[in-house]
Amino acid sequence: MNRHALTTLAEVAYINPKLTSRINDSDVVSFLGMANVSESGTTEQGEDRSFAAVRKGFTPFGDGDILVAKITPCFQNGKIAQARIRRSTGFGSTEFHVIRPNEQYLDPRYLLHFLRQKRIRVEGEQRMTGSGGQRRVPLNFLQNLQIPLPPLPDQRQIAAILDQVDEMRALRASTVELANSLLTSTYIDMFGDPIQNPRDHPTIALDQLGHWKSGGTPSRSNASFFDGQIPWFSSGELDSIYVSESAESISASALQKSAAKLVPRGSLMLGMYDTAALKSAITMVDCSCNQAIAFSTIDPALAVTEFVYHSIQIGKEEFKRQQRGVRQKNLSVSMIKSLRIPLPEISDQRRFLDRIKEIHLVIDAQHINRIEIDGLAASLESSLLV
Repeated sequence: MNRHALTTLAEVAYINPKLTSRINDSDVVSFLGMANVSESGTTEQGEDRSFAAVRKGFTPFGDGDILVAKITPCFQNGKIAQARIRRSTGFGSTEFHVIRPNEQYLDPRYLLHFLRQKRIRVEGEQRMTGSGGQRRVPLNFLQNLQIPLPPLPDQRQIAAILDQVDEMRALRASTVELANSLLTSTYIDMFGDPIQNPRDHPTIALDQLGHWKSGGTPSRSNASFFDGQIPWFSSGELDSIYVSESAESISASALQKSAAKLVPRGSLMLGMYDTAALKSAITMVDCSCNQAIAFSTIDPALAVTEFVYHSIQIGKEEFKRQQRGVRQKNLSVSMIKSLRIPLPEISDQRRFLDRIKEIHLVIDAQHINRIEIDGLAASLESSLLV
């Protein structure tokens, strides 16, 4: 497709717009927290709240606006979505940038797909301000972002094609969800709920199963650090029990000269920050990860790594109650170490692993399918969003 003229986003969209209509304190609006915005570009319909309850300290937006999570790791994990709420007006976290396309020039779905590209997220991360777990995408990054502007009919056609790819992703995700439900049922049948522990298995803290550390991010000002073959994971990529490929890779010098650490093959990786907390995966290769992930190998004399993984996943919502923070609720390495899980006999853990192997074959097949879909999406984006 021919390249189209570029314009800045601020010229064709309203960024962080103010309320445009009068609302009474008793009027009902929709509320979206960060957890109500998915990493697949969709939102929940929102919780009904009175305007009086949200008029101060929250970000206003309208149905159909684009929400961009500004804070790490939510931005890197792809929390960029079109609001589809029950009410015409919504309010949400102050950690959202809001973009309202001028529909005389810019189609909302076209804009959504443009913003969700990997390269946009990488550029946004490079422009973040702040430090540690409180880095944010600045407003001027979005204002000055260059966007190609084909005619509106072409924008809608491009969006329709990429929407079909998203539908393929949703179908794959539903298959994985069904398989995970079967995994949970198998675990509960054999061991009971890992939080309530109704069968009185002895329990053990994760600290006793391994030596937990957090990863680190090499400086992006040194281009050679990200010019290597060592997979470097962010918490948003911990979306399958086994992982081996990451969006970014780092070099051996990055491991030697930065806060990044080597994560040995077979290690269990656990997300710690915000909505990615306790997203988990077992690495099938030597790799590295960012500071939003804790990792450790598991003592094979005490536990099967896959058993620990499933114990954490099934008990995740209860474990996440330990998260601390005001704007962003996080776990720390010390909190990860303190999590306790049941510890049945190692022979029973191995029997569990045998029982779920066929289910994992289904999940692995869907993981391969996801890689193929992502490849198709990347190819289409590179040819259509230019």
